[in-house]
Amino acid sequence: MSSVTTSKLIPYGVNGLGFDAVEFFSGMLPIAVNDSVALMRDKVRDLGLAISAAFVRGFTKDAAANRQLFEYGKLSGVPTLVGDPDPDSFESLDSLVREFDMRVAIHNHVPGHRYNKAIDVLRAIEKRDERIGACADIGHFIRSGERPVEVIRLLAGRLYGIHLKDFAEMQGNAKGVVLGKGHIDVPAFFEALGQAKFPANGALSLEYEETPADPLDAIRECVAAARAAMH
Repeated sequence: MSSVTTSKLIPYGVNGLGFDAVEFFSGMLPIAVNDSVALMRDKVRDLGLAISAAFVRGFTKDAAANRQLFEYGKLSGVPTLVGDPDPDSFESLDSLVREFDMRVAIHNHVPGHRYNKAIDVLRAIEKRDERIGACADIGHFIRSGERPVEVIRLLAGRLYGIHLKDFAEMQGNAKGVVLGKGHIDVPAFFEALGQAKFPANGALSLEYEETPADPLDAIRECVAAARAAMH
């Protein structure tokens, strides 16, 4: 569960945690265009959940390889592919997001990564199709010295995903903490998100990875903090 990115908080979820969607990455739902993907999509739907986004890691200048990722996204039924595009991939992505009417959201990573600051994402998407935007990993931005509320304001209008996790310190080796116990002002964060035109089908995904053997109590604390801020 700790490696599952789960999204869209609701009052009561079928799993007792208050979620109505799950965001997959390739280690959970292998990238392919075959019956196994369709079966997983239907199994998730039967559980009363949706797949909010798919993390597909990289995009390259290889247009055929990028197309396969979009076909995978289409079969999965997701509105957004999350990944780390190479600079020479954007011409291909511009064409594919229009053809498939599907978003690409750039995921920032650890300090020193090419997209580790919000401005790096904004520079990459400048003059690109509006369906190319950001999936803001708030925890990684914190580790890169970025303020969560400012990140949301900067990316407003092109923000299609959130990986919501908190860290105790604004440095690369910081320890993850329960939401609101680090550098996220949870009420201010959700107020900013509401002003940022975050789409109704955007992937708002909670991550907690500190206690993989038994994460549920901490996840419930995170959900409670988020729910209280949204009311």
